[in-house]
Amino acid sequence: MITSLSEALAERGFDTLTPVQEAVSNPDLASSDLLVSAQTGSGKTVGFGLAIAPTLLGESPSFGPAAEPMALVIAPTRELASQVKAELSWLYARTGASLASCVGGMDARQERRALERGAHIVVGTPGRLRDHIQRGALDLSGIRAVVLDEADEMLDLGFREDLEFILGEAPEDRRTLLFSATVPPAIAKLAETFQRDAQRVSTISNSKQHSDIEYLAVRVAAPDAEHGIFNMLRFHHDKGAIVFANTRAQVNHLTARLTNRGLSVVSLSGELSQDERTRALQSMRDGRARVCVATDVAARGIDLPNLNLVIHADLPTNTESLLHRSGRTGRAGRKGISALIVPPRVAKKAERLLKWAKIDANWVEAPSADAIRAQDEARLLADPTWDEAITAEESAFAATLLAQRSPEVIAAAYLRLHQSRQAAPEDLLPADAKPEKRAPREFGPSKWISLSVGRDNRAEARWLLPLLCRAGNLSKDDIGAIRVQEGETFVELTQSSVDGFVASLGDGGLLEDGISARVLDSVPEFAPQPRRDGPRGPRSDGPRGPRPDRPRKDRDEGERKPRPPRGDDADRAPRPKRDDDAGRAPREHRADRPDREARGPRPERKPLETGPDAPHRAPRVNHGGAGKPARPGKPDWAAKGGPKSGPRGPKPDGAPRASANDTSKRFTPPGGKPGGKPGPKGPGKPAGKFAKPGGKPNRPVGGGDTPRRGKRP
Repeated sequence: MITSLSEALAERGFDTLTPVQEAVSNPDLASSDLLVSAQTGSGKTVGFGLAIAPTLLGESPSFGPAAEPMALVIAPTRELASQVKAELSWLYARTGASLASCVGGMDARQERRALERGAHIVVGTPGRLRDHIQRGALDLSGIRAVVLDEADEMLDLGFREDLEFILGEAPEDRRTLLFSATVPPAIAKLAETFQRDAQRVSTISNSKQHSDIEYLAVRVAAPDAEHGIFNMLRFHHDKGAIVFANTRAQVNHLTARLTNRGLSVVSLSGELSQDERTRALQSMRDGRARVCVATDVAARGIDLPNLNLVIHADLPTNTESLLHRSGRTGRAGRKGISALIVPPRVAKKAERLLKWAKIDANWVEAPSADAIRAQDEARLLADPTWDEAITAEESAFAATLLAQRSPEVIAAAYLRLHQSRQAAPEDLLPADAKPEKRAPREFGPSKWISLSVGRDNRAEARWLLPLLCRAGNLSKDDIGAIRVQEGETFVELTQSSVDGFVASLGDGGLLEDGISARVLDSVPEFAPQPRRDGPRGPRSDGPRGPRPDRPRKDRDEGERKPRPPRGDDADRAPRPKRDDDAGRAPREHRADRPDREARGPRPERKPLETGPDAPHRAPRVNHGGAGKPARPGKPDWAAKGGPKSGPRGPKPDGAPRASANDTSKRFTPPGGKPGGKPGPKGPGKPAGKFAKPGGKPNRPVGGGDTPRRGKRP
C-alpha cells in the first residue's frame, strides 16, 4: 500500500481493513477491471479509493500539478456524491490531490471554474457530468479510472443512457470499477459491455447478509401503524433513527405527525432543494435532530453517525430495497436494528419479502406504554450523571432540599419531572384485535316533522340533512331517521330541539326554496319501500345445492332447422386474388395433356370486326353475380341504359397528329427561348419559415425584379 494512504488510515483510526477493502487492494488486481459486490456499510468508498491509487499515483507518493482529471467517480445521488468526496478528501489528503464535485442542484458555473483550475479526481452524478461533457467543460481524455458507486441504484433511477454516454467518452484503456450491494442481470450486462476481462469480487457469498443487524417484524393492529412507529422511537429514545416511506406524501405526513408528538424530526425527499437536504443531514450529524423520515432514493448510500435504528413505515418493494434501507445501520462493525411495521393486511407480503431476502426476523409486538416507561426509568438510572462529582453549590442545595422534603418525595418529584419532558407513549391494541362494530347511538325522546318534498321531487337525505342544519339551526346529533315518501318526507328530531326548530322557521314554516315543514303529533305511517323489478326468490341461510343449467332462449334444443337461403352478399368480403405466378397443383382426375406439338397447331382467332356493320357488345352490367343487384357505391349501367355504344362516325377535320419522329418543333437555337406552351413548374424551394436561411429571393423565370409585396392590382 502507498505510504501516504497508510498514514491517512492510521490517523483516522483504521487498525485493520474490512474484507472488501483487503480484496480490492490486492496487488494482483492493481490493473484489472473489477465488479465488486459487498454489503452496505462495509467500507466500499475507502475500498475503491485504495483500489484506484496505484493507477493514479504509480510509485509516486503524491500527485503533480492538477490539470485534466485522472479519475471519475459516479454516484446516484447528490448526498452520496458529497459523502464520497469527503471520504476521498481525507484518504488522499497527504498526496496533494485536488478533488472537484459536479452534482445536480449546485451552481454549475462554480463547478466549471473548478474544472478549469484543474482536478485530479472528479466526483459527480450522471446527469450533471454528462452536461459538463457536452458543454466541453469536462475533458475525459486523461481519465485512467472510472468508478461506478451504487451501480444498481443508478440503473433503477434511469441513468443507463447517461452512464453509457459517459463511459463511451472515456478512453478505452481506462480501468472500470463497478461497486454495488447487489448484482442483478442489468449490472452484469453493463459490466460485460464496458469492462475488459473484469474480475468478480464478492464478500457476501460466504457470510450472512448484514450479520450486525437485528431484524424485527413488528406486528401492530390496523389502526395502530403510526402509533407503533412512535412507540418504537420512544423505546429507543437515546439513539438516532431513520424512518423509510415509499412516497413523498407519506414522508410529509409522518414528519408532521412525529413533530407534533414532540420528537426532533427532519425529512429527506426528492422535492427538497439541495440546501434543505444539506441542512437536514447536518442536523442529524450535529445531534439537533434525532429522527430522519426519508424515501429510498433520497437516503441511498448516506452514512449518518449513531444511526442505530431503521424503521420501515412502508414495506419495501423488493429485497434489494430492504437490504439497502437496512444498510443505513450496522455500519463499520456497529450493531443496529431494522424494524418492519407489519399491519395484518401486509403480513403475508412481509413473510415473502423476508423469505426471498433470506433473513430470519424476530416477530414481536410493538412496545407497550408500560414497557416504554420502564425503559425510561432504566435509562434514568444508567445515566452517567450519577457518577459525576458533586460541587459545593449542589451539596448546599441538596442539604436544603433534604431538610424540607423526604428522600422518597424528592425521588418521586424527580421522576415526574423526567417523564414530563418525554412524549407520552401510546396505548396500543393487541396485534390480532379486530375492529369493533359501532353500536347504534341512543337517540332518546323524539318527535317527527313532515317536509313538503318527497320522492316525486327527487328528495334525498344527503341534501335534506344540510338543509335542516342550515335553516333549522340544528346539528347532526339532533336529527335521527329520515324517511322519504312519495309526496313528503318524515324526519325524526330530538324532543329538546323541536322548539328551537319551530322558532327558527317563523310563522310560515318555510325552510328554503319553498319547502315547508310542520310538526306531527304522532309517529307517521310509512309507506312500504318500492320493490325492485322482477320477483325475488326465497332467501335461505343454509348450504346451497348444485345450480341447474338454465336453458338458453336463443337456442332450439330440437332438430336443427335448415339454413335459410343467402340473400344479398354485398357485405361479403371480396375473394382474394389468385397468385398467377404460383403453379397449379395437378388434378388427379384429369389426364396429363399432351405437348403442343402432339396436339397440332393452335387455331387462328377470328379478327375483331370494327366496321359500322359490326355487331354490338352486350351492355355492361355491374352486379355482384348473375341475377343480383349492383354493388353499393357502384353505378348501375343497366339502369342508366349502358355505356355509349354504336357505330363511330368519321373524325372531325383538324390539325394532323404530330409524329414522334418529327423533331423540328422541339429544336431550340442557342440563346433562344423554347417554343410552345411551357409545361408545369416543379415544386421549387420552400418559402417562408421553411426557406433556407441566407438564401436568394425567388425571382421569375424570365428575369426581372423581385415582385413587391402587397395586394395584386
